[in-house]
Amino acid sequence: MNYRDIFEQLWQEYISQNPATKKVYDLLVREGETVINDHVAFRTFRHPLVGIDVLAKPFIKSGYKFIQDYHFEQKKLYAKHFEHKSDPHAPRVFISELLVDQFSEHMQKVVNEWIVNIPVTLLKSEELIFSGNVSGMPSYKVYEKLRFESEYAAWLYVNGFRANHFTVSVNGLREYDSIEKVNIFLKLNGFLLNDTNGEIQGSPKELLEQSSIKAGIIRAEFQEGEFDIPGCYYEFALRYPVTNGTLYSGFVAKSADKIFESTNYYKK
Repeated sequence: MNYRDIFEQLWQEYISQNPATKKVYDLLVREGETVINDHVAFRTFRHPLVGIDVLAKPFIKSGYKFIQDYHFEQKKLYAKHFEHKSDPHAPRVFISELLVDQFSEHMQKVVNEWIVNIPVTLLKSEELIFSGNVSGMPSYKVYEKLRFESEYAAWLYVNGFRANHFTVSVNGLREYDSIEKVNIFLKLNGFLLNDTNGEIQGSPKELLEQSSIKAGIIRAEFQEGEFDIPGCYYEFALRYPVTNGTLYSGFVAKSADKIFESTNYYKK
């Protein structure tokens, strides 16, 4: 599968589960904008069967290479970002993993059982990144307990393997050519912004500014019944030129740390 097909399948599943993200896309297109994808992000657990390098395989096979890694000590996360070797317009790929061994024995047990229940054939296939939750019906009681330790873990436990977010390149927009303009547009259209530590993460000095809407609330099925939980979200990134005139291509860890919180549990 080539990388364009991978992103198309990821996008279709992303908007199917999260109609709010498609609404943002459609609103921008209606405004005459061309929506360019800056990067796509994934979440996983640190484990030999499902870690970053496992999820990265389809991308590596389709022409991507490792660029840089990142550490998030407070959230106990590690991440890597990848870029296509020959196509500068291909979206970046950002994959993070939760350092499970730094959490409670309860979480380690839950995660290990969750991974054990994934079909072996799927673990060995390139379909894993599209598979969602394939570990059986989740428990809302377990979900709530995981949230107490890590919102990231709780989200992954229920949502599984999928694009956690796509990202609009603000550099590619004409009218909405600043994060401030994008945020005003989003709020006027009824979207809630992730305002953890402010609505805008990063700065021109750091060569990257980001914002995001809060994950849309989706109805999920649990052993105990159906409950509303956060799904996926849409992000917006504005990159600034480095000394040689090309746009900065990396990520800023302290900004990404707050963007992660776009999937934190909340009630409408």
